[in-house]
Amino acid sequence: MSALPAGDAGSPTLVPHWLDATARELLAASVRTALAGSSVHPVATIHLQDVLTELHVAAAREAVWPASTARVRLATGWDEDVLPVRLSPAELAAVLGLPALPARLRGLLATGGRS
Repeated sequence: MSALPAGDAGSPTLVPHWLDATARELLAASVRTALAGSSVHPVATIHLQDVLTELHVAAAREAVWPASTARVRLATGWDEDVLPVRLSPAELAAVLGLPALPARLRGLLATGGRS
């Protein structure tokens, strides 16, 4: 194990965006549509593919470790289908950079999800 060089921030912080099933499906569809086109920058393509991966990981986390998310839903009163989708700043910027991103989803992602 080695120390990080001075000034290296390390891995980016992943921020949870609390999205219900409809919002997650809309996010996946929006990203897939963008990736199917040819106008996405190659670097943004990588980040958008990572978003699709995180959508699958979020569902898997819920299946394997449901207790922590259940506590948040209980405390907030959110529905059972609300899950945290953890995005890096680069992934979030790639999604918010999609011109065809629906306004509802843009608002949810800009505010961290459910409020």
